[in-house]
Amino acid sequence: MNPDYKQIYTDLLREKCPEKLLDPVILKKLEKLRSAIDIFKFNQLIFDNPDQLVELNNQRLRSYDEKSIKEILVYQKKHKLTNSHVSNHFKISRNTIARWKAIFKD
Repeated sequence: MNPDYKQIYTDLLREKCPEKLLDPVILKKLEKLRSAIDIFKFNQLIFDNPDQLVELNNQRLRSYDEKSIKEILVYQKKHKLTNSHVSNHFKISRNTIARWKAIFKD
């Protein structure tokens, strides 16, 4: 069973920045939170530029479902990016990207 991302982020926004709950774009995206990629994009939308310490702690606690992993690998292939570029973009280690590529070979 997946976490209720909508409820988690609604509570988070209500506590940290309630004014964002009035934004129709944020509310629409809040309804569509299903995968790790959706969460990544939503975090970028609501928390423009988090400080480095918060970002480091968040990065350690992430987990990715198979759909999200495959989407990241397709993104890499589509844009012809190296593991380093993808890791910087999604804030994942290069080793993780390499391991995913080995596991999910085309």
